[in-house]
Amino acid sequence: MQDVLSRTVSCAARVPVAVAWLMSLMVVATTLRASPLSEAVVKASPLDQVVQQYPAMMSKGIRDGLKQLGKVDPFIADTVANIVGSTINGARIRAQIVRDLDAGLSDQQLENVQKWYTTPLGQKVVQAEVDASSPVAWQRIETAAGALKKQYQGSRRAQLFERFNTASRATESTVDTAIAVQLGMASALAALNGGTGAGFEQLRQQVEHQRSAIRTLVQEQVYGAYLYTYEALSTAELEQYIEFLESAYGADFSRVVTGSIQSAVLQPIETLSGQLMKLFSPG
Repeated sequence: MQDVLSRTVSCAARVPVAVAWLMSLMVVATTLRASPLSEAVVKASPLDQVVQQYPAMMSKGIRDGLKQLGKVDPFIADTVANIVGSTINGARIRAQIVRDLDAGLSDQQLENVQKWYTTPLGQKVVQAEVDASSPVAWQRIETAAGALKKQYQGSRRAQLFERFNTASRATESTVDTAIAVQLGMASALAALNGGTGAGFEQLRQQVEHQRSAIRTLVQEQVYGAYLYTYEALSTAELEQYIEFLESAYGADFSRVVTGSIQSAVLQPIETLSGQLMKLFSPG
């Protein structure tokens, strides 16, 4: 299994950046009532639309990754991917984000975030991030990245990436997505092998040991996605957006959303592991 994990690093890192850039854009229905403010923030931000793409993104990541390994029947890869798509629910992820924003930010912080996203620049950013999260954009990002890096080499926009990356947690969010995809792939392969070998917790630890290698692979790809997504913003507008992300309320907003999505995705992956073991176990 360790050999499989090593071989899946590049697959798990490569697939999410093409389709899971939206993870960094996002930076079970609950009976608890969140405040109207946290609900309003989600509606004003890109989250309301971007989060709906997440099940399809994870499903595609698992499907493509398993097929790239070359040792899984395409029908089985499609079956596993369909299970992933039905296990990870956009409405449940959205509900958790609303709930966590309500608990993690003050009313004043929520008001500040909502106010920023309703400004003309905020709406421009929302549109750019929603457009970049659509399925049709996934391939475009991968295709355009090389030319965009060359075009903006040495520019102010290129220099701003480090600030953007730190403030938005873009690379870390994409790494989390890659790890979730890799864990799903490892769980599927373990199930196909009859459930022998490492359990889920051990698989999680082995995958986490790959975090540094995955981070190295994805950061350059995240940079290409950044250039594509915000190309319509002027350099001054991009800097203003980064200043929002660097503000106290913007930073807390990014931190809470990133943690919320990570939790909402990893929990179903653990459930998925058990489902696959039952589905593919002998007899």
